[in-house]
Amino acid sequence: MNSTQSLKTADLCDQYSDELSICELEFNSYGGKKQFAGRIETVEVFEDNVLVKQALETIPKGSVLVVNGGGSKKCALLGDRLADIAVSRGLAGVIINGAIRDSGEIADMDIGVFALGTMPLKSKKEGKGHTNVSTTFGGLIWTPGHYVYADEDGVVVSAKPLTL
Repeated sequence: MNSTQSLKTADLCDQYSDELSICELEFNSYGGKKQFAGRIETVEVFEDNVLVKQALETIPKGSVLVVNGGGSKKCALLGDRLADIAVSRGLAGVIINGAIRDSGEIADMDIGVFALGTMPLKSKKEGKGHTNVSTTFGGLIWTPGHYVYADEDGVVVSAKPLTL
C-alpha cells in the first residue's frame, strides 16, 4: 500500500496550500477505495474510451489515470472490465471528467474511482484523443508526472510528492 494514500487532502491543504492546486469539480466516489494518491498519467478523449483502455494497460503501477472526457455524461468512459484492468495492474485510481457505468461492481473493487456521474451507455470506439498531455478541467492543469491526492473532501494536485 502506498504511504501517500493515508494523506488527507484537508491536512495537505493546511500544510501546503501555497504549493497545491485544488480541483474545483465535485466528483462522486465509485471505487472501493475512498482515498487514493499517485503519479498522474493523462488521457484526453471525448465520448470514446479506446485510449482509456490502452492507458490502463500500460501506465506504471501506483499511477492515477486522469481522464479528461470534456465533462460529457452522454456515455461511460469506464466500466467494470476497464476498472478490473486497473485493479489487476495495481493502479491507485482513476479520475474521470465524465461518466462511468457498472458502478455496483466498481464499488466492490480495490481501487479509487472518481467521476462526475453514471451513464449505462458505452462509449464510441474510434481511438481518437491524446495521451500523456497536460489537460485542463476543474480549474487546474493536470500535468503528467505531477501527483494527485484524492479523498472524501476533494482532489488536490502537487508538482512533487508530499509528506506530512
